[in-house]
Amino acid sequence: MKSKEVVIIGGGLAGLTAAIHLSQSGIDVTVIEKNSYPRHKVCGEYISNEVVPYFDWLGIDLTTVRPSEITDLQFSNVDGCILSTALPLGGFGISRYALDHYLYKKAVSNGCKIIIDQVENIDFENNLFTITTQADKILTADLVLGAFGKRSNIDQKLQRPFFRKQSKWLAVKAHYHYTMQNDLVALHNFDGGYCGVSKVENDIVNICYLADYKSFKKYKNITDFQSQVMAKNPHLKKIFENGTMLFDKQLTISQISFDKKKAIEDHIIMIGDTAGLIHPLCGNGMAMAIHSAKIASELIIKYNSKTIGTRAELEKEYQKKWKRTFKKRLQAGRFLSLILENKKNANLVLKMITTFKFILPYIIKQTHGKPLTVES
Repeated sequence: MKSKEVVIIGGGLAGLTAAIHLSQSGIDVTVIEKNSYPRHKVCGEYISNEVVPYFDWLGIDLTTVRPSEITDLQFSNVDGCILSTALPLGGFGISRYALDHYLYKKAVSNGCKIIIDQVENIDFENNLFTITTQADKILTADLVLGAFGKRSNIDQKLQRPFFRKQSKWLAVKAHYHYTMQNDLVALHNFDGGYCGVSKVENDIVNICYLADYKSFKKYKNITDFQSQVMAKNPHLKKIFENGTMLFDKQLTISQISFDKKKAIEDHIIMIGDTAGLIHPLCGNGMAMAIHSAKIASELIIKYNSKTIGTRAELEKEYQKKWKRTFKKRLQAGRFLSLILENKKNANLVLKMITTFKFILPYIIKQTHGKPLTVES
């Protein structure tokens, strides 16, 4: 029986994970990625250990990269009042520079074809996709996975509703040399946003924050914003005064949308941030991207073996599983964001959590999943 050909648009975390899974099952996979490897990306760079059993099954062994081991979460409000807790499953810190490059090499060794190019157009007709790239390559495929990230020209061409709305969020990320606790991921609130701080490989600290663009644009540059707004939180002030940035300049992404997205658009199966983006304060976006790739891959394998009979059944089952797996997490993320954006509310929540110790582990549970088991 001839396997379905799958084209994955986007070679980030979700796209490469799906490529490895599908190719491991004998399905022909082509990944189209607009940037070469390795490269840095705006990302919190923390992954919950819920993905570890799945990575083991895929033969993904990150010990050579030496990610940091993370066991504890620390949260502070704008004034610097701090609260700490153990993470139920724990996790690890690894840069997208190292992780995506590792997954890229793994996908290539599995026989996946990787094309460095940008997709210009996707047409679906007569039960077949035709994909046209910027370099005038034309590919056809039975199935297409959309893994093109938070915001793309493809979103615009598909006329996805979120793309037409203005979003207030700007994300900024850089790596630093800074002395901090090895096993800690910290989330520090500031007026108009929040900042994640944790170690990745090689004793490097990743600092990634989300800021309200209206607040941000009042300042001439990122340095001024950090020193005049973020540094009002004493924990962030200490980091920026004592840390040494390793990038020539910070990476930024604007117009980040947390609006609802459809898991299927024009028969394209969306995975990772392309299907739904959880607020970074929940610290679990990378695990969700990996989990979505797993769900899509398992269903495509069933479709290839005729266990799932039609495209319509495949799409319906994927949408159902996506909703069942991630809807509550995304809702919890939006709710937490609304609360913590307001200084008064954030202080009230901190007092409640300090008084009632069970609240913080409960919040973490709402945005994290159980260890991923693989369907046989």
